[in-house]
Amino acid sequence: MARDVDETMMFKVEKEEVVEARDILLGVYRALKEKGYNPINQLVGYLLSGDPAYITSHQNARNLIRKLERDELLEEIVKSYLESK
Repeated sequence: MARDVDETMMFKVEKEEVVEARDILLGVYRALKEKGYNPINQLVGYLLSGDPAYITSHQNARNLIRKLERDELLEEIVKSYLESK
């Protein structure tokens, strides 16, 4: 069966799951803690340097944290801190 070249084709693209910065930070925090690291030190090291080696690959934490830019993560941290006061 030949298709008419004038037909409109429709493609459906699945949306990527939107993950909140807060959820990413909490997930990475838990993964670091499970592996016996000091999560605060590791997260600060990552945020200052951008080096993903500060974040464990356990529970896919390294890939998870790289879904957001560091400035987005810092914004979430500052916002959360100030709103808790």
